[in-house]
Amino acid sequence: MATSSTMALSSLAPPQTLHITSSHHPPNSPLKVFSFPTRSPQQNCHPKSILSTSPPSFTWLPSQKWRTYISFIPAFFKNKTKDAKAIKEELLEAIAPLDRGAEATPEDQQSIDQITRKLEAVSPIKEPLKSDLLNGKWELIYTTSQSILQTERPKILRSKTNYQAINVDTLRAQNMESCPFFNQVTADLTPLNARKVAVKFDYFKIAGLIPVKAPGRARGELEITYLDEALRVSRGDLGNLFILKMVDPSYRVPT
Repeated sequence: MATSSTMALSSLAPPQTLHITSSHHPPNSPLKVFSFPTRSPQQNCHPKSILSTSPPSFTWLPSQKWRTYISFIPAFFKNKTKDAKAIKEELLEAIAPLDRGAEATPEDQQSIDQITRKLEAVSPIKEPLKSDLLNGKWELIYTTSQSILQTERPKILRSKTNYQAINVDTLRAQNMESCPFFNQVTADLTPLNARKVAVKFDYFKIAGLIPVKAPGRARGELEITYLDEALRVSRGDLGNLFILKMVDPSYRVPT
């Protein structure tokens, strides 16, 4: 007596041949007909196949495949731009009440860092040191650097606003404080890759007027991790996060 598995195997009908024809090739073209074995309609699990016992015919439309790819590309970039916009709004909303980071708790800092990393992942500029969008004067709107925030000072003696200017063509940078002291420092930049620079400070200006040569140890590194026409995110070699907004794209750093 045959087992159930043997009966199942013996009930399989021989495979039929499926022909796929193309109407876009001449009659003698070797690409006109493609054949390969397929199941009979009774063995095909698709309900639509059971309705017909004749082999289906397909028309090859090569242009349709490319139209699909081309239509996908703009949608991909559109979605990416939409994602970046939503994340930027979330980030700006999160940092707004934190007094540029001076009022941020460790939990706030962790939350801001997580949102920032999402934004960095969709940065439209992959090589910021080759982009003119980096040029100009940027206002610091959030940082984890306590020395820049001057949190050890009474609030009345802290800089109200901090700026950083970068010129890619001259590889120069400048950090500026507002009232009450208006201190400044300029620096030379050396590219380490398309996103990262070594920073060597050369002169401080006390009250924006009195030049003081910077000590040789006044060095660091800065990586630009997100850049568009309005917002920049950078990370320093000491692990600090800097978020800045563009205020003057025409500004030039003194040489």
